[in-house]
Parts: sequence; structure tokens; C-alpha cells
Amino acid sequence: MADHVNYYIIKKRALPEVFLKVVEAKHLIEKEKAMTIQDAVDAVGISRSSFYKYKDCIFPFYEHTRGSVITVAMKIDDEPGVLASVINAIAAFKANILTIHQSIPINGVADISLSVEILPNTGEVQELINEIETFEGIHQIKILARE
Repeated sequence: MADHVNYYIIKKRALPEVFLKVVEAKHLIEKEKAMTIQDAVDAVGISRSSFYKYKDCIFPFYEHTRGSVITVAMKIDDEPGVLASVINAIAAFKANILTIHQSIPINGVADISLSVEILPNTGEVQELINEIETFEGIHQIKILARE
């Protein structure tokens, strides 16, 4: 018989301090990819054994668990590699593509809309847009919405 897992939502002030420090250490490790577990536990003041004991059992609850979303509209040439260069640039900025919609090209130009998730480690959005504008085959790009 498989173990049944139960989850509870508990106010932060009711949690033992060690749980909060484990969450903080996990956050430090996530943000500083080069940071070691030892560095993280030293920074928050807990032992490695406490970290390992609770690390898979406690997670912060977020309204927006990942990041914000932008919607981008573009007019691009319907040629091999143009859309791929846009997708590669988004990946290089560590953003996540949620949706891609492309119209049927008219006179060799396609309308594209992208929903892009902006994550905590994503580069500066305006720099990404500026870079994509310089690509050959891009006629227009603009941010339509930010959520």
C-alpha cells in the first residue's frame, strides 16, 4: 500500500525557526548557482543535517509560483532560422516560452505572438527586446502586455 501524502498550509509564525532557515538556505542555493550547501547553511545558521532532514519537506507558498508573463507581438520574415534566432535569444536570457502563435505568412511576412515567462534569473527584458530588434528578418517587435 502506497504512502498517502498530506499537505497543510501553516502560517509562517507557527513554523519552527529551523524550517524557515531551510527555506532560506534553499533560496540562497537557487539564486547563487555556485554556492555550496555548506555555504548556504552557514549563512542561515543551521547544520547540514537539519538542511538535509527537512529540505524535501518544506516549500514556500507563492501566489505566483514562477514569474511574470509578457506578451510580445512581432512581424518577421517567413524564412528558415528567423523564428529560431528569436527563440534562442529568449532561452539565452533564461526566459521560458509559454505559447507561440503564428499567422499564415502574407507576402513573406508572418505575425507572431509569444507569451514569455520572466523568471527570477531572466535577464533584463528591454535588453532582450533590443537584441531581437537587431536580428535580420525582424520587422517589428513590441511588448503588448505584462502580467
